[in-house]
Amino acid sequence: MLRDNYGNETSVASQAALDQYDIGIRLFLGANFGATAAFQSSIDLDSGFALGHVALARALMMSGQMPQAKAAINRAQDLSLKLNTRQRQHIECFALLFSGQPHKARALVKRHVQDYPRDALVAQLCSNVFGLIGFSGEVGREAELLAYTSALLPHYGDDWWMMSMHALSLCETGQIAASSILMDKSLALNARNANAAHFKSHAQYEAGETAAGRSYLTSWLTDYDDRAVLHGHLSWHAALWALHESDEIAMWSAIDSGVGPGAAKGLPINVLTDTAAILYRAELAGVSVAPERWAELSDYARRFFPETGQSFADLHAALAHAMAGNGDHLAHISDTAKGFAGDLVRPVACAWRAIARQDWGTALTELVQVMGSTERLGGSRAQRDLLELTYANVLLKLGQTAEALRSLTTRRPVLAHAPPLAAFHS
Repeated sequence: MLRDNYGNETSVASQAALDQYDIGIRLFLGANFGATAAFQSSIDLDSGFALGHVALARALMMSGQMPQAKAAINRAQDLSLKLNTRQRQHIECFALLFSGQPHKARALVKRHVQDYPRDALVAQLCSNVFGLIGFSGEVGREAELLAYTSALLPHYGDDWWMMSMHALSLCETGQIAASSILMDKSLALNARNANAAHFKSHAQYEAGETAAGRSYLTSWLTDYDDRAVLHGHLSWHAALWALHESDEIAMWSAIDSGVGPGAAKGLPINVLTDTAAILYRAELAGVSVAPERWAELSDYARRFFPETGQSFADLHAALAHAMAGNGDHLAHISDTAKGFAGDLVRPVACAWRAIARQDWGTALTELVQVMGSTERLGGSRAQRDLLELTYANVLLKLGQTAEALRSLTTRRPVLAHAPPLAAFHS
């Protein structure tokens, strides 16, 4: 039986099909464009290659092609009966994910990697802040992610992908220096690993290295395909760096070319959350945002997330609806919020409504219900700074300047030395 590049025995008819699969895995783990085509080539060479169909399903999912992805995972399940335990379980992990059972998928992935730690395509399901651990909605999920990648790291040796995954875990638990060292080692092995470039930006953000972060990312993005899954989100980072350096022209350029609806080619969840976050953080910093931008984003949220259930998306959809004045859609979120952190989405949605009305007292009452457990909402610390800055701004509007500064100093000290809030300087 042939083995893939991670040493896993794989039921495939030819080395040529396996070679295409390995190319696809490298592209996928590096968040580079082209994985879908490589996986398709693999199954074109061997239509009975079950794991090739799984990989194709995952790549199609990450490009938003869900009907085709579900067809591919169904084909893999049809081919699974004669496979060994590792491959059958590999398929089952993805089948649970595609059938809308994230808790069962997460539990099976964690059991699976205990026996098959180098089954990288399965292992990545629980890695990253956007994985099954990151979107668990549980308190302590950052520590759980660190424990997960810590257990896997020794099995991977000098593997650029796992280094970058563990480096993010270190970053999100405050170990910035260690994260940066490991991230640079990962990038030295594969400079075009978009995950590592992404996480390096997070480490630089956490360290307050605005100028260096902006310079690095601007250069790195030059050769990154705008069809790749992280292009839009990395453009968000670029826009955020520009905002922090008061470069409005560059900020709007990044938004209009790579972040917002009609520009970004990534997943709808990234388009929605990144656009809402940068628009409101711009407003907090004193930048004028045209009402038409909020109206466009509200329409986008209504089109792609008409019902609640993905709490991180719902949080940002509520913001878009509030800023656009679409009260009915905002009320729908606050009334029906469900999903991994629906209990937190409801008060945040009410806070957005109050903020839009400049009812700062009500906004504070709603926000205090969630500020102790914002990690449950998902996303990175940098992304959740949307709430940290919103909370501080509400305190400022109520004349509680000392409390606003205390909140940032104790919760997000990286922002406290020069808070990107216009209200601090008014």
